[in-house]
Amino acid sequence: MNLDLSLRTEIQKAISELYNQNIEQLQLQPTNEGFEGSHTLVCFPLTKLSKKSPEETAKLIGDYLVAHSGLVTRYNVVKGFLNLVIADSVWASVFQSIYADKSFGVQSPTGRELMVEYSSPNTNKPLHLGHLRNNFLGYSVAEIYKALGYTVHKVQIINDRGIHICKSMAAWQQFGNGETPQSTGLKGDKLVGKYYVEFDKQYKTEIKVLIEKGVSEGDAEKQSPIMQSAVELLKKWEANETQTVELWKTMNGWVYSGFDVTYNRMGVDFEKLYYESQTYLLGKEEVLKGVEKGVFFKKDDGSVWVDLTGDGLDQKVLLRSDGTSVYMTQDIGTAILRFRDFPKIEGQVYTVGNEQEYHFKVLFLILKKLGYAFAEKCYHLSYGMVDLPTGKMKSREGTVVDADDLMEEMVEEAEKQTRELGKIEDSTDSQIKELSEQIGLGALKFFLLKVDPKKRMMFDPAESIQLQGHTGPFIQYTHARIKAILRKAVSLNIQSSGSDLKNVSELEPTERALVFRINNYTNKLSEAAREYSPAVVANYAYELAKEYNQFYQSISIFGETDSMKLKFRVALSEVVADVIKKSMLLLGIQVPDKM
Repeated sequence: MNLDLSLRTEIQKAISELYNQNIEQLQLQPTNEGFEGSHTLVCFPLTKLSKKSPEETAKLIGDYLVAHSGLVTRYNVVKGFLNLVIADSVWASVFQSIYADKSFGVQSPTGRELMVEYSSPNTNKPLHLGHLRNNFLGYSVAEIYKALGYTVHKVQIINDRGIHICKSMAAWQQFGNGETPQSTGLKGDKLVGKYYVEFDKQYKTEIKVLIEKGVSEGDAEKQSPIMQSAVELLKKWEANETQTVELWKTMNGWVYSGFDVTYNRMGVDFEKLYYESQTYLLGKEEVLKGVEKGVFFKKDDGSVWVDLTGDGLDQKVLLRSDGTSVYMTQDIGTAILRFRDFPKIEGQVYTVGNEQEYHFKVLFLILKKLGYAFAEKCYHLSYGMVDLPTGKMKSREGTVVDADDLMEEMVEEAEKQTRELGKIEDSTDSQIKELSEQIGLGALKFFLLKVDPKKRMMFDPAESIQLQGHTGPFIQYTHARIKAILRKAVSLNIQSSGSDLKNVSELEPTERALVFRINNYTNKLSEAAREYSPAVVANYAYELAKEYNQFYQSISIFGETDSMKLKFRVALSEVVADVIKKSMLLLGIQVPDKM
């Protein structure tokens, strides 16, 4: 039974009968907390039909629904808001429909396609805390759209060329003495990152020496020997010089092997990888075509620019004077290539931090000026940065929190707390390790996803892993508690056929609240997709878990003597566990059966 659709139909019938008018659009919304009811009809727009005050209009519609609909048992009016109380028998029927639908919350394939880009790292350093929020957001948005029946293509662009990787290469040539991941025992991404840091140290030292010799700061930055080495490597790479390209392939290979380990632990995946080294040439080609069309212009030094001042932006360089490309160049090429590779996609979602908002405004505008209609289908999923309380976690070089370190410490803390609670004495070490992985990473993912993506956030590791409060472990523990109840129900041979559930005529307030919350699951999925916000799903899962705990504490399940009510409560517990599991999986979080 689709309660929302049925209720809309009954309200439309009431308006037709009362005012001899047909109306398509109704403002029907969830009732605000603190007021009795589950659905609220906003009656202000209906006064044009009723020729009465909002309050009188609401009362007349409420009276009609109570008398004729069979759905509404009573109502209350607050100004022009009609709060409707749905009959318990209707809620029981709604629940019976949900219980019978084993694919509840998962839509059949719609034939619609979407592309979601996330991660998109540089190949000069390991992934960090910001990448964790990025990956978890992008992965979750993709999973939410998949639940809504979309075919979703998960992709990333790997920034594998440019001055950043040349800096690591130059430092490795100068200081590396042939080091490899195998010889050092370091993950490949961390080894390359080590030399990126070495480059920066040497670069700063050389600038300081040059300035002390009387060279201006600007000239010192250009004259730095190690910077000149990096720039020379970039030119050689773009000229396809054999030794340079081989070193580039080797060091990038180290990084990719390291990334794969990190992605595997994160629990994220990709359908297709794009590489800047393969897309920047298409971008350069498009830029040169744009010059011919008069969309872009060349300056005297040979650099190519786009003038967006007429659009309220500024001028943007697309090719440097030496002919080398910039990030914007490869992004133009990548966007075009993706729509060629996947011509059916309705949109392309870029999961990138909010410091790049201007970049994407410019990118989408350039694509539009080049004549690509798909520019209107591009969306920047902009998210805020993540801060940490000082001194809570280890960080590399005192500035960047390493993703591997953070995940490992979360899992270690989860294992420590799990052992201290002493509820897993009969578990093997491998089972405890698996459980700790689920709890530690679940805590991390939930905390990073429960905040609206647009907001900057503070990640508090100690708070995130608590079993009480707005946390992932709280939801995981609730799921494990329900699973224990269901195991007991099986041992007592308590189960429902499903068809008898709608025969329950009276519900307790907490039962009614749970059915309402479960029934709202699909609406929350649609809202999360529309807003590109996994936070909607995260907070839904939390509210559902919290609601269940209130139910569990206020009502006896196995102490109930009415067999019909007992079966209903067990079935209700089963569905809550199922919806919690589905919700958390959309966030990339596993929920254990025992905890």
